[in-house]
Amino acid sequence: MSAARPRIAVVGASAAGLAAAEGLRRLGWDGAITLVGDEPHLPYDRPPLSKQVLSGAWAPERTALRDAGQLEGLGLDLRLGTRAAACDPARREVTLDDAERTVLTCAGVVVATGVRARTLPGTEGVEGVHVLRTLEDALALRRRLAEPGRRLAVVGSGVLGAEAAAVARGLGHHVTLVGSRDTPMERVLGREVGELLAEVHRDHGVTLHQGATVTAIATAGGRASGVELADGTTVEADDVLLAIGSEPAVDWLRGPAAEAAGLDLSDGLGCDQYCAAAPGLYGAGDVARWYHPGLERHIRVEHRMNAGEQGLAAARNLLAELDGERFGVRRPFEPVPYFWSDQYDLKLHAYGVLAGARRVQVLRLGKDPLRLAALYGGEDRVTGVLGIGLTPRQARGLRPLAAAPGPWEEATARLTETVAA
Repeated sequence: MSAARPRIAVVGASAAGLAAAEGLRRLGWDGAITLVGDEPHLPYDRPPLSKQVLSGAWAPERTALRDAGQLEGLGLDLRLGTRAAACDPARREVTLDDAERTVLTCAGVVVATGVRARTLPGTEGVEGVHVLRTLEDALALRRRLAEPGRRLAVVGSGVLGAEAAAVARGLGHHVTLVGSRDTPMERVLGREVGELLAEVHRDHGVTLHQGATVTAIATAGGRASGVELADGTTVEADDVLLAIGSEPAVDWLRGPAAEAAGLDLSDGLGCDQYCAAAPGLYGAGDVARWYHPGLERHIRVEHRMNAGEQGLAAARNLLAELDGERFGVRRPFEPVPYFWSDQYDLKLHAYGVLAGARRVQVLRLGKDPLRLAALYGGEDRVTGVLGIGLTPRQARGLRPLAAAPGPWEEATARLTETVAA
């Protein structure tokens, strides 16, 4: 690549990485853009993997975020099926794990490598043990669920585990949901809402083991046959899905060059309010932990909406750093976090920050089907809001409560008005 045409490398062909690449072009970057992805696929959407793809409602191709023609129009240097092996922030170089150990010399780098699924020790290579992070993961479990009358044990009752359990039960399989917390999705939604969701899953025929510790995956003939719990219970299963969280994919960044640059890799790629981890090095999506000025603390958000927004923000701020006269000034990234979840016929919408709330106030609107709205936050300030089973208009009306958080009394009144609309 000649010096006359500088390069920006986007590492991670994810939703965040694609948003960054598209943003660079839309904002006027006419240099080279190299998009590096460790999977062989064109960028695709991950939320449907645990829902539409797993259920068989969608063909894999439907998850594609852009087709080949649209990507060709961006003029990208695509390096798919290729991992990034190292990064030297000071030299602005990215080394690829290809046969040539290619070194990309860059004007700037956007890190959008996402996260990888956690597993349990000793489960690697055990047939019938699944994770659900990639398209291949989803298709492998889908093939198993295409057979009637399967027994599925889901270890982990967070968002992913609860969604997969709902899909498998909807397909008519015998499903057991095992969680370390007392209720499903308790870490994010709190115990009161978690208990209501537990009722929903039980009503649909899911067996719950909550507050449980998994000690081992039982095997028979080299294949998973169930899950062993600390209380001596064995959950028999034909397949086991591990939905026990994820880890930011930052190992490729570690090394002397990262230490010399002062990179913080303690929980993802530590970034400032502009999504910058070092001069010329920006983070976006699930892998990025950045300082949110509105919340006055660092956060890392593993939600699809944030990935797209942060990819664009990182691209904009990188360009502003490279050429302020041409691209303007950098702007802090302070979105209202948003996520949704589909379980059975229920849709959950959440805005702001719910996890770690010291105070939760739940407004119950109905039981069959479950309908509620809830406020989350500290003793005197709301930081997040949740809606379950609301109309689209009511759900949209929740966002201002998190975008402009206020005292509890005021927020409670506004919440009541919103759900009554």
